[in-house]
Amino acid sequence: MAETTTGDGLPKGFRSAEHGWPELHRIPRPAHRLPLLGDVLGANRHTPIQDSMRHARRLGPIHRRRAFGREFVFVWGADLVADLADEARFAKHVGLGIANLRPVAGDGLFTAYNHEPNWQLAHDVLAPGFSREAMAAYHPMMLEVAARLTGHWDRAAAAGHTVDVPGDMTKLTLETIARTGFGHDFGSFERARPHPFVTAMVGTLGYAQRLNSVPAPAAGLLLRRAARRNAADIAFLNRTVDEIVRVRRRDGAGDGDLLDRMLETEHPKTGERLSMENVRRQVITFLVAGHETTSGALSFALHHLSRHPEAAARARAEVDRVWGDTASPGYEQVAKLRYVRRVLDETLRLWPTAPAFAREAREDTVLAGRYPMRRGAWALVLTPMLHRDPTAWGENAEQFDPDRFEARAVRARPPHVFKPFGTGARACIGRQFALHEATLVLGLLLRRYDLVPDPAYRLRVTERLTLMPDGLRLGLERRTSPAPAGAPPPEEADAGQAEAARCPVHRADT
Repeated sequence: MAETTTGDGLPKGFRSAEHGWPELHRIPRPAHRLPLLGDVLGANRHTPIQDSMRHARRLGPIHRRRAFGREFVFVWGADLVADLADEARFAKHVGLGIANLRPVAGDGLFTAYNHEPNWQLAHDVLAPGFSREAMAAYHPMMLEVAARLTGHWDRAAAAGHTVDVPGDMTKLTLETIARTGFGHDFGSFERARPHPFVTAMVGTLGYAQRLNSVPAPAAGLLLRRAARRNAADIAFLNRTVDEIVRVRRRDGAGDGDLLDRMLETEHPKTGERLSMENVRRQVITFLVAGHETTSGALSFALHHLSRHPEAAARARAEVDRVWGDTASPGYEQVAKLRYVRRVLDETLRLWPTAPAFAREAREDTVLAGRYPMRRGAWALVLTPMLHRDPTAWGENAEQFDPDRFEARAVRARPPHVFKPFGTGARACIGRQFALHEATLVLGLLLRRYDLVPDPAYRLRVTERLTLMPDGLRLGLERRTSPAPAGAPPPEEADAGQAEAARCPVHRADT
């Protein structure tokens, strides 16, 4: 008989909100609900997050929507999210979009259910791979991949061509995680078209999102061709990863990278090792999640810098001052780019590239003292709206302002209002890797180029579970040599040290 419950006794599959929220009627919903279809008027299946943001602005910090017989609760109010962040009462919920990725990622770090033992095993084995020492070892490889990007951009600048920012950032971040994590080179910058791995990855993400917008009973019929394409994409991803693992096992250990850890490291307490199936799932998880979100963050950051020349000039001046004419900045020099890091944080505030996370009640409880929830009831946190809550970020929350992350401003805000990497024990394990890579790359690009925006371009955001600017192209102008190295102004150094001590992503109370 097929298993019908998870390891913690909750029913498998989608759990509609009416089964877990006893007072669901108190939660606002759109006014015009259609029989059978639900709250679908004006909906666009290609932009569900942006649709949800529009509803959130009208309906408030907690609201609900129904589609094809499924009821969802959305939350973005700062006080409500702070309560959901309580690890004693709430845990990660593998929501519908994430569950749709389980055919490809299985019980990988991102897609595992809380009760699945392979999550804790993999987390404990791989966590040292993101230590400070490991990050310092990855740094030279990040520089090598960045040099391939700047070589590509130098040729475009010399020819007077614009560059495809999202496409090139995807190449950069794929090569970076492939090289540093698995000793593999996809040759992305030598290809006229995206590597087939990227094409297959985008296909699986798009298919997972499409499943959210199709009535479950009809999905098999309506998406028959797409399902076949998805199966082929998954098979290609599996073959690619299996070949990477086969070559490593044939050639022996690499340089202590993530793949070495997956293949050779025993759990520090139990002595258990990852199975070959689990290795495959973790490699796919890192290759997909490790480049897709970072490429989006870099693309959005470059867009904002191109439209805010005063912020670009300030960031560039910091790079020139801190790095000087050093050809290859060292690992320690990246953390000194405090304003550049603020640019990234502000970018992730406005457009967190992983735009939602779900939380479920461990036991019967009352959310923020107002909304009863039964055990297993869940809510989807709309991170872009949390990051725009005027009670936490002010009435100008829609504006791009990196000074929001100046140390004093960070200390003045309540906890749990900045969540670009999720929350709690299941927050992104690779966040330090992503932030170091993105800060390094932004610093390298800023000191090398002036960014020239297209005046006619208006930001469009494409969704494939993650967020990415659509159609963003920039012109480039090569800069002259940077200014000599020098000490930062004392007030900025003091502020940066305070900010480092209370990092908005990693401080203990987030």
